[in-house]
Amino acid sequence: MLRIHFTPQDLTRVQVASVPDPLWEIACSLHRLQTSRGRWAYADWYRETRTSLANTPLGAAVSRLLIPILPRARYLPDFLTPHEAADGLDRGLAAVVDTPPERVAHEVRMLERLSGAPDWAPRLVERQTREELAKLLRTYHEAVIAPHESRVAAAVAAERALLARDALDTGADGLLRGLSPAVRWQPPVLQVDYVEDRDLHLAGRGLRLVPSYFCWQSPVSMADDTLRPVLVYPVHGARRAVPELPPDATLAALLGRTRAAALRFLALGATTSELARLLGVSTPTATHHTTVLRDAGLVVSRRRHNTVLHTLTPLGAALLRSTSGHVPRAT
Repeated sequence: MLRIHFTPQDLTRVQVASVPDPLWEIACSLHRLQTSRGRWAYADWYRETRTSLANTPLGAAVSRLLIPILPRARYLPDFLTPHEAADGLDRGLAAVVDTPPERVAHEVRMLERLSGAPDWAPRLVERQTREELAKLLRTYHEAVIAPHESRVAAAVAAERALLARDALDTGADGLLRGLSPAVRWQPPVLQVDYVEDRDLHLAGRGLRLVPSYFCWQSPVSMADDTLRPVLVYPVHGARRAVPELPPDATLAALLGRTRAAALRFLALGATTSELARLLGVSTPTATHHTTVLRDAGLVVSRRRHNTVLHTLTPLGAALLRSTSGHVPRAT
């Protein structure tokens, strides 16, 4: 178990990642390729990824280089998931390349001792080797993560919406209680189901929460307690594909004034009953509208307790941004 100890100052410094962290999603997706656990939740992604990697130079590099350096194991080198990746893949990969050689050497030795390191890993102290690894990580991201970017982003956006409502309703206490079945808030300690028994004292540094699409059941944190504290945990709910483009028939159904208004109201998230009040319709009618929007890939719905919260997918947000002029009110 991982016990994360909060001070009063830490409760005011809890942050939730605004977008998927690309390097954590890379690491967690590599773990999905190494086990059958939870494969049902990623079945379409897994089939597509295995097909795209089979008998290719990238597939060989993933097996020979990426999986050995980012194994599904007790320990992962922290320098491969730097805080800078919160600002995007480019910043994250630049931080990987710029990691001081002394730190790289230390973490490679840790990997060898705790999980087993590939024989080429010591060469990561050389900048050129880290540059080559960064190129490979980028290529993997483009081939395996980017094609599914919409669903990954939608899952994280929906999680942020849920946490925001928890925080508004019950403060940081409610936010921390609603993270994951693997996480339990017993003030002032956040107890996390973990691969080892350890304590992490935040000591006023706060905690960055990173909802992850490819993280399955077990949260992940940095091994080095002196680094900026982070907790990567799985997003709630069942994972389902979000169509890249809605079918023409569904688009035609969206041309009505009521659904156009619903799409705009859902920009900030709303429960079914809240949407019904905003639209001036019955709850079953609001449910019908959200079902049509969800089937079109414009909305994602997440159940929390006895309510269902609806938020826009990136496709829905893009459609809303592209709408010019006035969106008629529902009648």
